[in-house]
Order: sequence, then C-alpha cells, then structure tokens
Amino acid sequence: MSIRLLLAAPATVRLLVQQDPVSAYTLTTGRLWSVVAALLGLAGVVVAGLALARAAGRIGNGSGRRGAVVALAAGLAGAVIGGWVVAAAEGGPGTGYGIVGGYVALVVGVAAMVLGWLALARSRRAGGHGSERAGAGTR
Repeated sequence: MSIRLLLAAPATVRLLVQQDPVSAYTLTTGRLWSVVAALLGLAGVVVAGLALARAAGRIGNGSGRRGAVVALAAGLAGAVIGGWVVAAAEGGPGTGYGIVGGYVALVVGVAAMVLGWLALARSRRAGGHGSERAGAGTR
C-alpha cells in the first residue's frame, strides 16, 4: 500500500457517509413538524391573550375559561411536538432536522401554557366574584 492511499482512505469514507447538504429553503419533515408545533404554540399564546382579556372584563361577557383550556391544550401540544423534534434531531442548526424551530416551539408552547394557566386562574377568580355579587343583590 502506498502512503497516498492510506491518507486518502479517511477522506473517501467521509465522502461516502456524509449526506447531501440541505438548502435553507428546503422544507424537510423535521422543519415541517417544528413549524406546525410553533404555530400551535403561537395559536395558544393568542387564545390565552384573548382569554386573559375576557377574564379581566375587557372584551366579551364570558369568563374566558374555555379559551384558557384551549390555550393550555395548544401550548402543551406545541411544546410536546417541539420537544419531539429536538429529541429526534441528529444534527445542529442548518442540517434540515428542524432543531431551531423545535426550540422555538418549546419556548412558545411553554409561554402559551403559562398564559393559559394564568387566564384559567383569573377566570376562576372572576367567576367566584361575579356569583357573590349576584347573590348579594338578591337577598
């Protein structure tokens, strides 16, 4: 064996194992799932914000409880899918596995869950005060 062959062998093995680079605009399955998770989390944040406004009495007549539960569910789904994308990623940013979007989905999903929990707590508190006021006026 020649020295050139020994030195070239690792390079040829690396070329055989290395995957084709993924374009920044290619929508891979990892990127698709991370976008879905981030959109779920974002929807949860929007619904939680509306539920908080409703619980505070700024919009609508309801307590915002249904919106809070929807925000909790959407945030949980976004965080779980985002965590799954991060756990399944085999490469770093730019490899097409959607790891950056997965982390974004985790953060946005947790934010939706926190805001949904806050809206749920306020809707319970607002519901309790409203029934006491209604009962006090009828005695």
